[in-house]
Amino acid sequence: MDILASFSPDGVTMIEMLAVIMASFFTAALTAAFGLGGGLALIGIMSAVLPAAAVVPVHGVAQLGANASRFALQKKNVVWPIVVWFSAGGVLGVAAGGNLAISLPAWALQAGVGGFILYTLWGPRPFAFTPGRKTFFLTGAAGAFLTMFFGATGPIAATMLSATKLKRLNLVATHAACMVAQHALKIAAFGFLGFAYADWAPLIIAVVVSGFLGTALGTHLLLRMPEVIFKRGFKSVLTAIAVYLFAAALSSIKTG
Repeated sequence: MDILASFSPDGVTMIEMLAVIMASFFTAALTAAFGLGGGLALIGIMSAVLPAAAVVPVHGVAQLGANASRFALQKKNVVWPIVVWFSAGGVLGVAAGGNLAISLPAWALQAGVGGFILYTLWGPRPFAFTPGRKTFFLTGAAGAFLTMFFGATGPIAATMLSATKLKRLNLVATHAACMVAQHALKIAAFGFLGFAYADWAPLIIAVVVSGFLGTALGTHLLLRMPEVIFKRGFKSVLTAIAVYLFAAALSSIKTG
C-alpha cells in the first residue's frame, strides 16, 4: 500500500485516487454509449476529491484520453466537415477564455449552458433549421471558451449535433472527434500557463487506461442499441444535465 501511495499526487489519498480511476471507467462507458454525460459526472467527482487548481487540467487529460479512445473505436463514422469547423472555432475560444471568462461568476456560466441546452432541445426551432459551418464554428468557440473554466462542456456540442439528422453512430463518433480537438487545445493552454502535468502523471495514466476500458464497454452497448432507444436516452441525459446545471447555479447564488 505504501508503494501504491507513493504514486498519489500531493494532497490526494490512495482511496481518493482509486475513486477517480473507477469513476473514469464508468463515466467513459456512459459517454461512449450515449455520446455525453460522463464528462460532467467525472468533473463532479474530481471536484470533490482533488485540489481545485488541478481539477480542470487533469479532467481535460482524462477526457482527451476517453474521447480519443472513443474516436479510435468509432472513427469510420465521423462527419469530418463538422469537426473541422468546430475545431477552428475552438482555437478562437481557448485564446479568448483566459482573458474574459474568469470575470464571469460560476452560476452565470452554469445557468447559461443549462438554458442553452433546454432551449435547443425543447424550445421552438426555426423552420428547416439545420446547423451549418458558421453554427459549428461558433459552437466550437463557445465550448472552448467555457471549457477553460467550466471543464465539461461536451453537452454544448452534443446539443447542436442533436439538431442535425445524424444517425447515432455518426453523432457519437463526430462528438468524440470534436471533444478530442477541444480538450487537446485546453491541455496545451494550461501547459502554457504553467500547470505541472508531470506531477500528476501516474494518476493521469491510470485514469486514461480506465477510461479506455470504459469506452470499449460503452461502444459495445452502443452498437447493440436500437436507434429509438438511443435518441430517447440521449435527450434524457442532456435534459438531466441541464437541470443539474440550474441546480448548481442556484446553489452557487445561495452560498455566494
